[in-house]
Amino acid sequence: MPPQTQQPKGGASSARPHRLGAKSLPEHTRRHNRALVLQHLFHTGPMSRADLARESSLTRVTVGDLISELQSDGLVHELGQRQGSRPGKPATLVDIDRAAFRMIAIDLSPDDRFTGVVTDLRGEVTHQVAQSLSGARGEAAIEKVLVLVATLIGASPEPLLGIGVGTPGIVDGTGVVRQAPNLGWYDVDLGERIRRAFDYPVYVANDANAAALGVRTFTLGGGERENSGDSLMVVRVEHGVGAGLVIDGALIRGEQYAAGEIGHVVVDEDGEECACGRNGCLELALAVPHLRRRIAATDAHGRDQVLSDAGRALGIALSPVLGVLNLNLVVLSGPAELIGGPLIESARATIRARTMSAVSNGLDLRAASGDEDLVLMGAIVLVLSGELGVS
Repeated sequence: MPPQTQQPKGGASSARPHRLGAKSLPEHTRRHNRALVLQHLFHTGPMSRADLARESSLTRVTVGDLISELQSDGLVHELGQRQGSRPGKPATLVDIDRAAFRMIAIDLSPDDRFTGVVTDLRGEVTHQVAQSLSGARGEAAIEKVLVLVATLIGASPEPLLGIGVGTPGIVDGTGVVRQAPNLGWYDVDLGERIRRAFDYPVYVANDANAAALGVRTFTLGGGERENSGDSLMVVRVEHGVGAGLVIDGALIRGEQYAAGEIGHVVVDEDGEECACGRNGCLELALAVPHLRRRIAATDAHGRDQVLSDAGRALGIALSPVLGVLNLNLVVLSGPAELIGGPLIESARATIRARTMSAVSNGLDLRAASGDEDLVLMGAIVLVLSGELGVS
């Protein structure tokens, strides 16, 4: 087990929620203000202390004290004076010190491999590792996760802020994987297993939930976030089908942590039998293995029809959800050659046909960029949010 390296003083405690009705203590206020400053620097870039005070509505004295504390913790550094023609003494710019700490992000959702990256504090990848799953399940799959984490830690000479994990299945708020049938995991405390082995803060979430966080933090510009109302859905089309949902900036997990489990919503009562025992589940129509199987059994014209049928099934499943929530942004994440073209066009047409124009006219249904691993991006957000209050 490697020794625990330096941690910023905010620590994992910054992720602990403040109970409604509980007395507000100075430590709560300090933690909130500290996160507010880091949030502005993360999303805006270099700013002066005066800029930060103005944008955060904190006093200049408070901002000055917080910057001094964050500098002491190694999270923020000065960049020098602002260049420009403003009258008076040029302001000194400060920014997040991206090289001061590293983060580890892991994606366990592909059906043939586990992948992981080491990033700096702005999410830029400095090292990447892929490990073949080779059909491992149960304890053997957990051991592969631990080997992957050890490899990534060995590739990071800088202090480590924490480890984020996106995994298939139902994951509770403490990092316990309640159910992940494809990996043979039931009530596996994955977060604790990794913490016990390596003694770092660990954050675990469902892969679709992580993907939604990744989209919100890393891919939406200020205008797009304003247009979406800070609410969005990400639909993951891989070995299975799942959705991650963010409403007003908050990740929705559900009472049983099963929000977004749309793969086993029935979209065709006369369809083939699913592994869950129902007939015509969305997963049978949309999941990658089933799509590839049907495409392989047809010609080029039939391929477009297979994808169009899959898009219609997705539109049937999403229409009532969009009718209830009136979201402006839905992102499809999966193999670009499958989810683009006929599939997404058919999904759009189905949603338009099944919802009011007030719902469908403002909807931006788009495919994720092929070069972005949304689950890894979301796993980074888990660490940033849990340790620094940045999301």
